[in-house]
Amino acid sequence: MKKIVYGIIVMILASVVLAGCGKKTEVEDDTRIRVGSLKGPTSIGIIKMIHEQDQGDYSFTIETQADVLLSSIVAGDLDIALIPANVASVLYNKTSGGISVIDINTMGVLYMVSGDKGITDMADLEGHTVYTTGAGSTPEYVLRYLLNEYGLGDKVNIEFKSEATEVAALLSQDPEAVGMLPQPFVTAALKQNEALSVVLDMTKEWDDLNNDSSLITGVTVVRNDFLKQHPAAVSRFLEDHSDSVSFVHSDTKTAAGYVVEAGIIEKEPVAVSAIPNCNIVCISDSEMKSLLSGYLKVLYDQDPASVGGDLPSDDFYADIK
Repeated sequence: MKKIVYGIIVMILASVVLAGCGKKTEVEDDTRIRVGSLKGPTSIGIIKMIHEQDQGDYSFTIETQADVLLSSIVAGDLDIALIPANVASVLYNKTSGGISVIDINTMGVLYMVSGDKGITDMADLEGHTVYTTGAGSTPEYVLRYLLNEYGLGDKVNIEFKSEATEVAALLSQDPEAVGMLPQPFVTAALKQNEALSVVLDMTKEWDDLNNDSSLITGVTVVRNDFLKQHPAAVSRFLEDHSDSVSFVHSDTKTAAGYVVEAGIIEKEPVAVSAIPNCNIVCISDSEMKSLLSGYLKVLYDQDPASVGGDLPSDDFYADIK
Protein backbone atom coordinates (compact mmCIF):
# COMPACT_ATOMS: atom_id res chain seq x y z
CA MET A 1 0.00 0.00 0.00
CA LYS A 2 2.82 2.37 0.92
CA LYS A 3 4.50 1.57 -2.40
CA ILE A 4 1.30 2.43 -4.27
CA VAL A 5 0.91 5.73 -2.39
CA TYR A 6 4.57 6.54 -2.97
CA GLY A 7 4.14 5.79 -6.66
CA ILE A 8 1.15 8.10 -6.88
CA ILE A 9 3.10 10.90 -5.17
CA VAL A 10 6.01 10.46 -7.58
CA MET A 11 3.61 10.64 -10.54
CA ILE A 12 2.01 13.82 -9.16
CA LEU A 13 5.42 15.44 -8.60
CA ALA A 14 6.51 14.46 -12.08
CA SER A 15 3.38 15.97 -13.59
CA VAL A 16 4.01 19.21 -11.66
CA VAL A 17 7.59 19.36 -12.95
CA LEU A 18 6.44 18.69 -16.51
CA ALA A 19 3.75 21.33 -16.16
CA GLY A 20 6.41 23.77 -15.01
CA CYS A 21 8.54 22.95 -18.07
CA GLY A 22 5.52 23.42 -20.28
CA LYS A 23 4.88 26.81 -18.70
CA LYS A 24 8.47 27.82 -19.34
CA THR A 25 8.12 26.91 -23.01
CA GLU A 26 4.91 28.92 -23.18
CA VAL A 27 6.71 31.95 -21.70
CA GLU A 28 9.43 31.53 -24.31
CA ASP A 29 6.81 31.47 -27.06
CA ASP A 30 5.19 34.61 -25.66
CA THR A 31 8.40 36.63 -25.58
CA ARG A 32 7.68 40.21 -26.65
CA ILE A 33 9.68 40.86 -29.82
CA ARG A 34 11.04 44.32 -30.59
CA VAL A 35 10.65 44.93 -34.33
CA GLY A 36 11.95 47.77 -36.49
CA SER A 37 10.88 48.56 -40.06
CA LEU A 38 11.15 51.33 -42.62
CA LYS A 39 8.39 53.75 -43.56
CA GLY A 40 7.16 52.15 -46.76
CA PRO A 41 6.38 48.69 -48.15
CA THR A 42 8.19 46.75 -45.41
CA SER A 43 5.97 48.32 -42.78
CA ILE A 44 2.87 47.81 -44.91
CA GLY A 45 3.58 44.07 -45.03
CA ILE A 46 3.43 43.83 -41.22
CA ILE A 47 0.62 46.36 -40.80
CA LYS A 48 -1.81 43.85 -39.26
CA MET A 49 0.80 43.08 -36.59
CA ILE A 50 1.46 46.78 -36.02
CA HIS A 51 -2.26 47.43 -35.64
CA GLU A 52 -2.56 44.63 -33.09
CA GLN A 53 0.65 45.34 -31.15
CA ASP A 54 -1.25 46.26 -28.01
CA GLN A 55 -1.93 42.54 -27.60
CA GLY A 56 1.59 42.32 -26.20
CA ASP A 57 3.37 40.02 -28.67
CA TYR A 58 5.37 42.79 -30.36
CA SER A 59 6.55 46.37 -30.09
CA PHE A 60 7.21 48.24 -33.33
CA THR A 61 9.45 51.09 -34.40
CA ILE A 62 9.04 52.68 -37.83
CA GLU A 63 11.99 54.72 -39.13
CA THR A 64 12.73 56.63 -42.32
CA GLN A 65 16.44 55.75 -42.36
CA ALA A 66 17.92 52.25 -42.45
CA ASP A 67 20.97 53.41 -40.46
CA VAL A 68 18.79 53.95 -37.39
CA LEU A 69 17.52 50.37 -37.54
CA LEU A 70 21.03 49.00 -38.03
CA SER A 71 22.37 50.85 -35.01
CA SER A 72 19.47 49.60 -32.90
CA ILE A 73 19.86 45.96 -33.89
CA VAL A 74 23.65 46.05 -33.37
CA ALA A 75 23.11 47.61 -29.93
CA GLY A 76 20.57 44.90 -29.06
CA ASP A 77 17.68 47.37 -28.85
CA LEU A 78 15.82 45.54 -31.63
CA ASP A 79 15.40 41.80 -32.08
CA ILE A 80 14.09 41.77 -35.66
CA ALA A 81 14.42 44.37 -38.40
CA LEU A 82 13.04 44.75 -41.92
CA ILE A 83 15.84 46.35 -43.94
CA PRO A 84 17.14 46.68 -47.53
CA ALA A 85 18.36 43.37 -48.93
CA ASN A 86 21.95 44.39 -49.61
CA VAL A 87 22.20 46.13 -46.23
CA ALA A 88 21.42 42.81 -44.56
CA SER A 89 24.49 41.31 -46.21
CA VAL A 90 26.60 44.30 -45.14
CA LEU A 91 25.35 43.93 -41.57
CA TYR A 92 26.08 40.19 -41.61
CA ASN A 93 29.68 40.86 -42.61
CA LYS A 94 30.16 43.73 -40.14
CA THR A 95 28.84 41.69 -37.23
CA SER A 96 30.79 38.54 -38.22
CA GLY A 97 27.59 36.61 -38.79
CA GLY A 98 25.65 38.14 -35.92
CA ILE A 99 22.39 38.26 -37.86
CA SER A 100 20.56 36.02 -40.30
CA VAL A 101 17.72 36.49 -42.77
CA ILE A 102 14.38 34.84 -42.05
CA ASP A 103 12.36 36.04 -45.04
CA ILE A 104 12.12 38.28 -48.08
CA ASN A 105 9.44 40.85 -47.40
CA THR A 106 9.42 43.03 -50.52
CA MET A 107 10.35 42.42 -54.14
CA GLY A 108 10.98 45.22 -56.66
CA VAL A 109 9.22 48.52 -55.89
CA LEU A 110 11.40 51.08 -57.68
CA TYR A 111 10.11 53.24 -60.53
CA MET A 112 11.47 56.16 -62.52
CA VAL A 113 8.98 59.05 -62.37
CA SER A 114 8.96 62.19 -64.50
CA GLY A 115 6.84 64.57 -66.53
CA ASP A 116 9.34 64.30 -69.38
CA LYS A 117 7.47 62.32 -72.05
CA GLY A 118 10.70 61.85 -73.97
CA ILE A 119 11.93 59.22 -71.51
CA THR A 120 10.78 55.80 -72.67
CA ASP A 121 13.83 53.62 -72.04
CA MET A 122 17.08 53.63 -70.08
CA ALA A 123 19.06 55.26 -72.90
CA ASP A 124 16.85 58.36 -72.63
CA LEU A 125 18.28 59.07 -69.16
CA GLU A 126 21.55 60.21 -70.71
CA GLY A 127 22.40 63.76 -69.66
CA HIS A 128 19.75 63.82 -66.92
CA THR A 129 20.09 64.09 -63.17
CA VAL A 130 18.19 61.35 -61.32
CA TYR A 131 17.01 62.26 -57.84
CA THR A 132 16.62 59.35 -55.48
CA THR A 133 17.04 58.11 -51.92
CA GLY A 134 18.89 55.13 -50.49
CA ALA A 135 22.57 56.07 -50.75
CA GLY A 136 24.51 52.92 -49.86
CA SER A 137 21.50 50.65 -50.04
CA THR A 138 19.23 48.93 -52.56
CA PRO A 139 18.12 51.99 -54.62
CA GLU A 140 21.67 53.20 -55.22
CA TYR A 141 23.12 49.84 -56.19
CA VAL A 142 20.18 48.88 -58.39
CA LEU A 143 20.38 52.21 -60.21
CA ARG A 144 24.15 52.10 -60.64
CA TYR A 145 23.99 48.50 -61.85
CA LEU A 146 21.39 49.29 -64.48
CA LEU A 147 23.14 52.45 -65.62
CA ASN A 148 26.43 50.59 -65.98
CA GLU A 149 24.82 47.72 -67.86
CA TYR A 150 23.29 50.17 -70.32
CA GLY A 151 26.58 52.07 -70.74
CA LEU A 152 25.30 55.12 -68.87
CA GLY A 153 27.50 54.95 -65.78
CA ASP A 154 29.22 58.30 -66.46
CA LYS A 155 26.42 59.86 -68.49
CA VAL A 156 23.79 60.22 -65.75
CA ASN A 157 24.19 62.27 -62.60
CA ILE A 158 22.71 60.85 -59.37
CA GLU A 159 21.68 63.21 -56.60
CA PHE A 160 20.62 61.64 -53.30
CA LYS A 161 17.95 62.95 -50.95
CA SER A 162 17.43 61.74 -47.42
CA GLU A 163 13.74 60.84 -47.82
CA ALA A 164 11.40 59.87 -50.64
CA THR A 165 9.13 62.77 -49.74
CA GLU A 166 11.95 65.16 -50.68
CA VAL A 167 12.20 63.60 -54.14
CA ALA A 168 8.42 63.78 -54.54
CA ALA A 169 8.41 67.44 -53.49
CA LEU A 170 11.16 68.24 -56.01
CA LEU A 171 9.17 66.55 -58.79
CA SER A 172 6.07 68.53 -57.86
CA GLN A 173 8.07 71.75 -58.29
CA ASP A 174 9.72 70.64 -61.54
CA PRO A 175 7.80 67.91 -63.39
CA GLU A 176 10.54 67.73 -66.05
CA ALA A 177 12.97 66.46 -63.43
CA VAL A 178 13.55 62.71 -63.07
CA GLY A 179 13.16 60.88 -59.78
CA MET A 180 13.50 57.24 -58.82
CA LEU A 181 10.97 56.45 -56.12
CA PRO A 182 9.73 53.35 -54.33
CA GLN A 183 6.09 52.56 -53.81
CA PRO A 184 3.96 53.84 -52.13
CA PHE A 185 5.61 57.21 -52.78
CA VAL A 186 5.21 56.71 -56.54
CA THR A 187 1.44 56.53 -56.25
CA ALA A 188 1.35 59.52 -53.90
CA ALA A 189 3.44 61.63 -56.29
CA LEU A 190 1.25 60.73 -59.29
CA LYS A 191 -1.96 61.58 -57.45
CA GLN A 192 -0.55 64.94 -56.36
CA ASN A 193 0.62 65.96 -59.83
CA GLU A 194 -1.14 64.83 -63.01
CA ALA A 195 1.84 65.95 -65.10
CA LEU A 196 3.92 63.08 -63.68
CA SER A 197 3.91 59.47 -64.83
CA VAL A 198 5.95 56.30 -64.44
CA VAL A 199 8.47 56.34 -67.28
CA LEU A 200 10.49 53.25 -66.32
CA ASP A 201 9.82 50.18 -64.18
CA MET A 202 13.18 49.28 -62.63
CA THR A 203 12.07 45.71 -61.88
CA LYS A 204 11.34 45.16 -65.57
CA GLU A 205 14.70 46.69 -66.51
CA TRP A 206 16.41 44.34 -64.05
CA ASP A 207 14.52 41.30 -65.29
CA ASP A 208 15.40 42.13 -68.91
CA LEU A 209 19.07 41.77 -67.97
CA ASN A 210 18.84 38.83 -65.56
CA ASN A 211 17.28 35.45 -66.18
CA ASP A 212 18.54 33.86 -62.97
CA SER A 213 17.90 36.56 -60.37
CA SER A 214 15.07 38.82 -59.27
CA LEU A 215 15.10 42.36 -57.96
CA ILE A 216 14.64 42.27 -54.19
CA THR A 217 14.01 45.35 -52.07
CA GLY A 218 13.64 44.24 -48.47
CA VAL A 219 14.37 41.32 -46.17
CA THR A 220 13.73 40.52 -42.53
CA VAL A 221 16.70 39.84 -40.26
CA VAL A 222 17.00 38.58 -36.70
CA ARG A 223 19.80 38.86 -34.16
CA ASN A 224 21.24 35.37 -33.90
CA ASP A 225 21.57 35.69 -30.12
CA PHE A 226 17.84 36.28 -29.94
CA LEU A 227 17.12 33.46 -32.39
CA LYS A 228 19.11 30.99 -30.28
CA GLN A 229 17.31 32.02 -27.08
CA HIS A 230 13.81 32.29 -28.55
CA PRO A 231 13.42 30.09 -31.64
CA ALA A 232 9.70 29.54 -31.01
CA ALA A 233 9.08 33.29 -30.80
CA VAL A 234 10.87 33.86 -34.11
CA SER A 235 8.82 31.07 -35.67
CA ARG A 236 5.68 32.78 -34.35
CA PHE A 237 6.81 36.07 -35.92
CA LEU A 238 7.28 34.38 -39.28
CA GLU A 239 3.78 32.89 -39.11
CA ASP A 240 2.27 36.24 -38.12
CA HIS A 241 4.20 38.01 -40.86
CA SER A 242 2.85 35.60 -43.47
CA ASP A 243 -0.65 36.06 -42.08
CA SER A 244 -0.30 39.85 -42.21
CA VAL A 245 0.84 39.76 -45.85
CA SER A 246 -2.15 37.59 -46.76
CA PHE A 247 -4.43 40.04 -44.96
CA VAL A 248 -2.98 43.03 -46.84
CA HIS A 249 -3.62 41.35 -50.18
CA SER A 250 -7.09 40.03 -49.33
CA ASP A 251 -8.49 43.09 -47.51
CA THR A 252 -6.63 46.02 -49.02
CA LYS A 253 -9.16 48.65 -47.94
CA THR A 254 -8.94 47.75 -44.25
CA ALA A 255 -5.16 47.44 -44.53
CA ALA A 256 -5.05 50.90 -46.11
CA GLY A 257 -6.86 52.31 -43.09
CA TYR A 258 -4.28 50.74 -40.80
CA VAL A 259 -1.47 52.14 -42.98
CA VAL A 260 -2.85 55.66 -42.61
CA GLU A 261 -3.35 55.12 -38.90
CA ALA A 262 0.33 54.16 -38.57
CA GLY A 263 1.44 57.30 -40.44
CA ILE A 264 3.03 55.41 -43.35
CA ILE A 265 0.78 57.03 -45.98
CA GLU A 266 -1.24 60.18 -45.34
CA LYS A 267 -4.43 59.45 -47.29
CA GLU A 268 -6.44 56.25 -47.53
CA PRO A 269 -7.24 56.50 -51.29
CA VAL A 270 -3.48 56.72 -51.98
CA ALA A 271 -2.85 53.70 -49.77
CA VAL A 272 -5.59 51.68 -51.50
CA SER A 273 -4.06 52.43 -54.90
CA ALA A 274 -0.45 51.92 -53.82
CA ILE A 275 -0.65 48.65 -51.89
CA PRO A 276 -1.25 46.35 -54.91
CA ASN A 277 1.92 47.79 -56.50
CA CYS A 278 4.15 47.40 -53.45
CA ASN A 279 5.15 43.80 -54.29
CA ILE A 280 4.75 42.72 -50.66
CA VAL A 281 5.65 39.08 -49.98
CA CYS A 282 6.75 36.74 -47.23
CA ILE A 283 9.18 34.26 -48.78
CA SER A 284 11.26 32.03 -46.52
CA ASP A 285 13.37 28.85 -46.47
CA SER A 286 14.88 27.46 -49.70
CA GLU A 287 13.03 29.82 -52.04
CA MET A 288 14.29 32.78 -50.03
CA LYS A 289 17.87 31.51 -50.25
CA SER A 290 17.66 30.92 -53.99
CA LEU A 291 16.22 34.35 -54.80
CA LEU A 292 18.32 36.35 -52.35
CA SER A 293 21.65 34.67 -53.10
CA GLY A 294 21.12 35.27 -56.83
CA TYR A 295 20.34 38.93 -56.25
CA LEU A 296 23.34 39.48 -53.97
CA LYS A 297 25.63 37.75 -56.47
CA VAL A 298 24.66 40.27 -59.16
CA LEU A 299 25.44 43.14 -56.80
CA TYR A 300 28.69 41.53 -55.67
CA ASP A 301 29.90 41.08 -59.24
CA GLN A 302 29.25 44.76 -59.86
CA ASP A 303 30.75 46.06 -56.60
CA PRO A 304 31.73 43.81 -53.65
CA ALA A 305 31.27 46.76 -51.28
CA SER A 306 27.54 46.72 -52.04
CA VAL A 307 27.19 43.51 -50.02
CA GLY A 308 29.85 44.23 -47.41
CA GLY A 309 32.90 42.90 -49.27
CA ASP A 310 31.98 39.21 -49.32
CA LEU A 311 28.97 37.14 -50.19
CA PRO A 312 27.34 35.74 -47.04
CA SER A 313 27.87 32.10 -46.03
CA ASP A 314 25.03 29.59 -45.86
CA ASP A 315 24.32 30.44 -42.20
CA PHE A 316 23.09 33.85 -43.40
CA TYR A 317 19.92 32.13 -44.59
CA ALA A 318 17.95 30.97 -41.54
CA ASP A 319 15.75 27.89 -41.77
CA ILE A 320 12.97 28.57 -39.29
CA LYS A 321 10.92 25.55 -38.28
